[in-house]
Amino acid sequence: MSSYTPSSSAGGVGSADSAAPRRNSKRPKYSKFTQQELPACKPILTPRWVISAFMLVSIVFIPIGVVSLLASRDVVEIIDRYETECVPQNFRNNRVSFIQSDANKTCTRRLTVTKHMKQPIYVYYQLDNFYQNHRRYVKSRSDSQLRDNSSWNDVSSCKPEDDSNGLPIVPCGLIAWSLFNDTYNFSLNNQQLAVNKREISWKSDRDHKFGNDVLPRNFQNGTLKGGKSLDPTVPLSQQEDLIVWMRTAALPTFRKLYGKIERDLQPNEVIHVTLENNYNTYSFNGKKKLVLSTTSWLGGKNDFLGIAYLTIGGLCFFLALSFTVVYLVKPRRLGDPSYLSWNRNPGGH
Repeated sequence: MSSYTPSSSAGGVGSADSAAPRRNSKRPKYSKFTQQELPACKPILTPRWVISAFMLVSIVFIPIGVVSLLASRDVVEIIDRYETECVPQNFRNNRVSFIQSDANKTCTRRLTVTKHMKQPIYVYYQLDNFYQNHRRYVKSRSDSQLRDNSSWNDVSSCKPEDDSNGLPIVPCGLIAWSLFNDTYNFSLNNQQLAVNKREISWKSDRDHKFGNDVLPRNFQNGTLKGGKSLDPTVPLSQQEDLIVWMRTAALPTFRKLYGKIERDLQPNEVIHVTLENNYNTYSFNGKKKLVLSTTSWLGGKNDFLGIAYLTIGGLCFFLALSFTVVYLVKPRRLGDPSYLSWNRNPGGH
């Protein structure tokens, strides 16, 4: 057995040396693709290129900023804050008790037109310090109930406003329950100024999110009313005040469309507004404002876009000017770009 083992092991080693394949290298086969040597644009950031790029950005951005700012400045707005002025003097120290009482809440305001306002003139109500984006508030609704009459009893996600006297509420939830209920009536030169409240909501909401066969049921029937009541004979797809309110705002200060005045207003005209100060913002130190606004091709009044373009354009112009001065006063000799790695042929290939 001892004589057999060495001979077999020696033979095995010899056969392994002769039959073993040649060891392969792990180095991949050369190609321009695997070595990332395909032709490509590799600009060298020389001072002239950098200065030209900054100058180009400034030339494009500054005119856009000026045009955007001028378009925003063309928008005419009338803003009237009224939540304090529409509380009687003897209730100023306890405004919550006033808004929760049965006292007369009718209030008259005067709005003076400062500039010519072209139709349509949009009427908004603005609320401050109202967090519609609160998680529990946003979740307190039933989209299936709003969309389809067959789901009228689907109120599982609507607590605490899910039922009244054991019957489901339609529309249920905190959002619908807290529907804004201040009203505005406008008059000009002792004549009623009509406000069009049609098509003030998104068409996609009217057509797809609120059913034309869903009618309000048991709405605001509880002991504590959160806001406006709804006409039980009008389907939700036509209750546009509700549709506008149900599209919750992302920020605590927001505007929502109340209606449209479809006639021009001239400078120095005085609009008399008779409003009902019903909505309780006093419990959370909120503010209420009535806003009349025109629009431009860019939308409503918003200076941010124009200021942003002007800021970036001005900064780029300043950098281009600074680099130009440095380049002319104290130029730096550039290296030879032919020594860069991508300008040399790979050795051995």
